[in-house]
Amino acid sequence: MPLSRLHLAAASWLPGRSNRRLGGALLGVIAVLVLVTPVLAQSIPGVSALCAGRPVVSGQSKATPREEGPSRRGSRFSRPASDLHCLDLLATAAGEGASGIVELGRVRTPFGTAVTPDGRQVYDLTAWLAGLPDPRTLGQYAAYVAWATTPVLEPMVKLGEVRNGRNTLGRVEFNKFMILITAEASAVVAERTGPLVLRGRSPSMLMEGHDLLAQVPAALRAVGGGADVGGRWSMPPAYPGIPMLPGMAGVTPTTSPLLLSVDSVRSLPLAGPRQVIHLGNGGTLDLEAGMVQRRVRGRTFAMLAFNRQHPGPLIAVPESATVFVNLMNRTPFPTTIHWHGVRLDNRFDGVPGVTQDPVQPGETFRYQVFFPDAGIYWYHPHHREDVQQELGLYGNMLVESRRHDYYSPVNREEVLMLDDLLLGEAGPVAFGAERANYALMGRFGNVLLVNGQPEYGLEVRRGEVVRFYLTNVSNTRTFNLTFLSQDAEPLELPIKVIGSDIGKFERETWAESMVLAPAERYIVEVRFPQLGTYAIVNRVQAIDHRTGGFFAEVTELGRIETVAGPLEHDHGVAFEALRDNADVQADIDRYRGQFDGPVDHELILSLEVDSLPYVTEQVMLWDWVYFNPVEWAGTMPMINWATTGREVRWILRDPRTGAENDDIDWGFTVGDVVKIRITNDRNAFHAMQHPLHLHGQRFLVLEQDGVENDNLVWKDTVLLPTGSTTDILLELSNPGRWMAHCHISEHLESGMKFVFDVEEPRQ
Repeated sequence: MPLSRLHLAAASWLPGRSNRRLGGALLGVIAVLVLVTPVLAQSIPGVSALCAGRPVVSGQSKATPREEGPSRRGSRFSRPASDLHCLDLLATAAGEGASGIVELGRVRTPFGTAVTPDGRQVYDLTAWLAGLPDPRTLGQYAAYVAWATTPVLEPMVKLGEVRNGRNTLGRVEFNKFMILITAEASAVVAERTGPLVLRGRSPSMLMEGHDLLAQVPAALRAVGGGADVGGRWSMPPAYPGIPMLPGMAGVTPTTSPLLLSVDSVRSLPLAGPRQVIHLGNGGTLDLEAGMVQRRVRGRTFAMLAFNRQHPGPLIAVPESATVFVNLMNRTPFPTTIHWHGVRLDNRFDGVPGVTQDPVQPGETFRYQVFFPDAGIYWYHPHHREDVQQELGLYGNMLVESRRHDYYSPVNREEVLMLDDLLLGEAGPVAFGAERANYALMGRFGNVLLVNGQPEYGLEVRRGEVVRFYLTNVSNTRTFNLTFLSQDAEPLELPIKVIGSDIGKFERETWAESMVLAPAERYIVEVRFPQLGTYAIVNRVQAIDHRTGGFFAEVTELGRIETVAGPLEHDHGVAFEALRDNADVQADIDRYRGQFDGPVDHELILSLEVDSLPYVTEQVMLWDWVYFNPVEWAGTMPMINWATTGREVRWILRDPRTGAENDDIDWGFTVGDVVKIRITNDRNAFHAMQHPLHLHGQRFLVLEQDGVENDNLVWKDTVLLPTGSTTDILLELSNPGRWMAHCHISEHLESGMKFVFDVEEPRQ
């Protein structure tokens, strides 16, 4: 009987609501145990560090239960995160006595995770095998061959010959897959015909459908917060094609709803497009945060804007310039401006309670901003940014290098801010007033925006090379962008990756798509070789948590039209060349001797939950076995919407002291260089990715999941996939009190932050 039917049938055996609750809860845990129970056997020498703590399976061993699901109180490390990185190979009768482990290794990429252009996760597979008998003992066979295939056994991809010991299998790009080891007549066979001796399934195949109808009777008594605090909530929009979960109708956030209040939206000034403001050293900009009228997809509503522009003004400044910005707050909220990624004077970092008091409605504050590094940066509020940033308070800063040859020549430059906006029938869906809601996964929007618009457009001449400066300003969404031809077979244009948060990479590289987590920036170049239309498309693999399956989510963000006409300069030859950036390499050379040094500090990223509605908790118990290193889409909007900081506390923990979030007490001195190991806890109640941002400094991502980064770039934000371990090298060059936090806005509002001190050296 399928587990979903077993769950439903078993719950129905027990009369009465309380007994059905008990039955559902127990069977949910039992199902999790069944799905993830390992089998113990002999150890295999030489297994990688990722899989070293994992029991090796054998057809002769007995099942041993694993611990009982996710923890509601942070981490449990009695079991490593290897169930996301490794799969066990089980022996058939033909392979009796054999065993194996396959590591799902990280693929090197300039981005935080490696995916195909259509969003499928990419793995580098390595197998460790033991106990394989001489294939001739099984019949007319001379070799063992490994294969990868989907759950329907099509296609069947040959990975190559394998033997006892370590075997490099190559890459796999399936959402769900199996690894099969067969005995074959020779190692050069093209099709699988011989007997199966070992088989294993990917961690993603643990996802199975479950029938939530069993939860309805208990869910009707779920505690909601809207009525308790005097507000009135409207249900958020459902995800297209996925019906609302049964029993969620009685669940609302434990905070009152917040919307912009205005007598007449039509009386507000219309928001206009972004303007470019060029400031020299010593220049001044008056920046007013206020309310505006917006019209998106046929709906008119109130939003916020800097200087009545969406996005806010693009501030273009020369490298090493200092400018002054006079903020006038004409919004209903206290606010500040954080100059994201800029290594400026700490007094002007814009963090309430740390570097300044919030700027109250009607008040002003004068910022002095120093720009030491060329590149692309952005500014946004750091007070309830889950509301203010979502409603439009953000803008870019383009810092131009003093060197004319800092980048390769291009025909034009485009600065793009990527965002998403959550709209209901009347406008933006309400926010939490006393505390942020959407605390579990962050607030996913249902309208994707480029530079504040749902339909971005650009016209270029055939053969032009365009440099794009991209910034992800969404609350939680991670993008996977491609440039697709619309006039022939789907064709991804090659993307030349130039730089990221704080400058250039050591070496330029090619990519088919680019992954941007919230707050990350990337600088890329694209050449448009043919006449026609090219679309900028976000392509990811979303999860239907009810069926336990993946499906493609494809959203067009804008179109680029190529037209005929002569080019003033043809930069095709320069575009095809990949530059080594000797200036970047020389800068990083000063730190290479510390790459292999000991870890100075550690951080664990985790979660604590309390008093979740019963239906939410039951779904989360099932959801624990779901697998995706990155949560690309908000396919659980009701469950996510109803969580606040009262039920959800996201955690940064120092494992050496046990201190969490604001209790972490790290102190450094200017000139220090420290190595920090960051582990994203797989065992959290709802494990998901986190873009970790450090204010006022810069760092290098040395390695992730044991794979060394061989092309470095200075960063201020790093994407940490579920279950991953990342080593960074942090350069402390800027004195002051600085914040470290997750840049999913609702995670920040739910506690995922701390402050570290950097002191001037003693004289």
